[in-house]
Amino acid sequence: FGSWFFDFGTAVRHDGRMSDDADEDSEPLPATDATAQEFDPLDYQVIATNVVDALLRQPFNSLPIPEAFAGAGVYLLYYSGPFEPYIPIGEADPIYAGKAIPPGSRRGLQDIVATREPALSNRLREHAASIEAAENLDLADFRCRYLVVKQIWIGVAESMLISQFRPVWNAVVDGFGLHHVGKTRYSQRRSDWDSLHPGRHWAANMQPGKDRAAIIEAIRRHLGA
Repeated sequence: FGSWFFDFGTAVRHDGRMSDDADEDSEPLPATDATAQEFDPLDYQVIATNVVDALLRQPFNSLPIPEAFAGAGVYLLYYSGPFEPYIPIGEADPIYAGKAIPPGSRRGLQDIVATREPALSNRLREHAASIEAAENLDLADFRCRYLVVKQIWIGVAESMLISQFRPVWNAVVDGFGLHHVGKTRYSQRRSDWDSLHPGRHWAANMQPGKDRAAIIEAIRRHLGA
């Protein structure tokens, strides 16, 4: 018997004879309950992965962002400075992952497809101001990547970023993304971020938070240092 190769469903023998996909006397495959995994290009995980991949292809930018631009989206902050607890963080690993959505989005008052608000650039500028206010951080040691994204996909992309990278300021040191708190919240405890990086004036009016040494130990455990 000659050998076989297959082309578009027709089996062709090297001896020149043509054949159907199977011999007439071949047995059909038995029925089975097993099912191959179905690929859905519109699955949330697939879309989130595409957004994350697109973000990671963006160039690094210094902070603060020099010009405002329209759009909401996701971003990553990277640190390469001398603050000792953060030294084990790799150059490719972000210290924070976040999202920026326009005002009113959480209440359904904004278009889910696009926005003319400079939500993303404003959020990055807010972060730059927080870092500049910190007594033991230097803004020059930070870089960012950002990506304008249709609003409907922002949440799932941020969740994947945090799950994939487990950034220190998301997983261990909470509070970096807080906005100015009102006087009615001064009775609350200071966040871990503000306890570790004092400087934001409104946080100074809050009650003492977690012990600094305990926060640093939690960072070391998280980074495996």
